[in-house]
Amino acid sequence: MQRPRSYLGRFCHAPERGRVECLEDTLVSVDEDGRIVSVLRPSDDGYNRAMTEGPVESMPRGAYVLPGFCDLHVHAPQWPQIGKALHVPLEVWLQQHTFPLEARYSDLAFAKTAYTGLVDDLLSNGTTTALYFATIHQEATRLLADICLDKGQRALIGKVVMDNPEQCPDIYRDESTDDALRGTEDFIAYVRGLNNDRIKPVVTPRFIPSCTDAALDGLGELARSCRCHIQTHASESDWQHRYVFQRHGRSDTDSLDRFGLLTRHTVLAHGNFLSLGNMEILAARGSGVAHCPLSNAYFSNAVFPLKRALEKGVRVGLGSDISGGPSSFLPDSIRAAVFASRLLDDGVDCEKDYPERGIRDSRIDWRTAFYLATLGGADVLDLPVGAFEVGRQFDAILIDPNARGGSLNLMDGYDSTEDGLQKILYTANKANITRVWVAGRAVV
Repeated sequence: MQRPRSYLGRFCHAPERGRVECLEDTLVSVDEDGRIVSVLRPSDDGYNRAMTEGPVESMPRGAYVLPGFCDLHVHAPQWPQIGKALHVPLEVWLQQHTFPLEARYSDLAFAKTAYTGLVDDLLSNGTTTALYFATIHQEATRLLADICLDKGQRALIGKVVMDNPEQCPDIYRDESTDDALRGTEDFIAYVRGLNNDRIKPVVTPRFIPSCTDAALDGLGELARSCRCHIQTHASESDWQHRYVFQRHGRSDTDSLDRFGLLTRHTVLAHGNFLSLGNMEILAARGSGVAHCPLSNAYFSNAVFPLKRALEKGVRVGLGSDISGGPSSFLPDSIRAAVFASRLLDDGVDCEKDYPERGIRDSRIDWRTAFYLATLGGADVLDLPVGAFEVGRQFDAILIDPNARGGSLNLMDGYDSTEDGLQKILYTANKANITRVWVAGRAVV
């Protein structure tokens, strides 16, 4: 049995919402399976012995090691159009831009080029865990799983279900409800046949408008039998929120619950129009929300009441929502989450007096946003990552303030360690991320 490999340096994480912890000159030891077996500070018993028992790698002077980012909402096939068509309403964006792009993934050569670029991009951005919507195509979705496995990313992937002819175009739709359900079941079997815990299948009704009731009912039954993760969109925009009320006479949350699609492993993207009653249901079921502040600004017509959801006990993480969100760099979503919460708190109509123009006590700070991007996202997915604690997997990123092309400005004697972490979250760029590990393996 191999001795654990140890990393010596400064490790910063958010072990609970609202609190950060920076561990200076700390030795984190990782076994051959990528599991953290000890976290020792200089004052701890065994620290000096551990320094001599196995290989120890020292991090560069002034560097920070952070948990890898968990991105809870990525439309993998949309990566080629990131930064395009952000000026149109959601329903137009889907029908005229997004669905035609996703239909191209019947071409495996196109799919391989796009998915390889996507996974490389996310890993180099520090996203060690991604929850992916793929397309309706079986072979291309399997290819995405293969690429994630080969490149070392931790990935949860769903073959999208779209069987409703009233909302899905002829060029991009499951042939039938039976085909949609069978395709989901076949993909689950394929992923589980890979025999790797880093890659997991996800039951994925795109959203209620794209699915017939028969498909939603069948997916609920499949999720119960396979005990898989579930992902979908919920209460994203005025159009989508109203559509569900018109069709089902109830909210997304109530409808999904009726179909058995709200579980401890469900992730709902957006949730901007969730009522307090909806939040109580989500908390009772243990379901989570992927908060996507960047794409919400472009397509959702609302600001997600993040702090209210957290206070109600809803699990929340962050999502980039590529390509509705025009950045694959999750720190941009960290920054946007703080920014959006302040706008919600302050309000935006200057014609109203300050006490009347916002929703008070809606702000979060950078500490909470950091938690959401790391341990919060891991908690939503029920994965043993997101913090430097014994028993968790060593998914981590190295931030080097001195990296060539980096954008950090840290000053000795002026910035405290926590100041440095705050500056990283607000100002670091991709160049500052010089190494990325997943399950103890360096993947960048």
